[in-house]
Amino acid sequence: MNDHDFFPVDRLVEFGLSMAVAQQMVQGMNAAVTQMHVPGAMNPSSPQPSQLFYAVLDDKQSGPYSETEISRLVNEKTISKDTLMWKPGMPNWAPAEEIPEILKLVVLIPPPLPPQK
Repeated sequence: MNDHDFFPVDRLVEFGLSMAVAQQMVQGMNAAVTQMHVPGAMNPSSPQPSQLFYAVLDDKQSGPYSETEISRLVNEKTISKDTLMWKPGMPNWAPAEEIPEILKLVVLIPPPLPPQK
């Protein structure tokens, strides 16, 4: 054999073994990243707890209310933009219109039906 022969079978076996090792490494890294939990990051595999809100209704603290209940109360006009609200993590009570999560719920409520003729 001369120096220009590449020994194709030997090279293919070596390449195949290298690919197998590389695939195992990639699978191991993917598994580690998938199972990794980073506090504060959006982890799609873990369900997000429902946000709870408190409101001042009839001059009394009431709640906690889920987002679904807040949507219903807004729709019933029990909660308005001026209703004082609080959620865990807020330093003080604030009007509903200053709380982004409440505004998001208001936007999702359909407007009233037009009067029937």
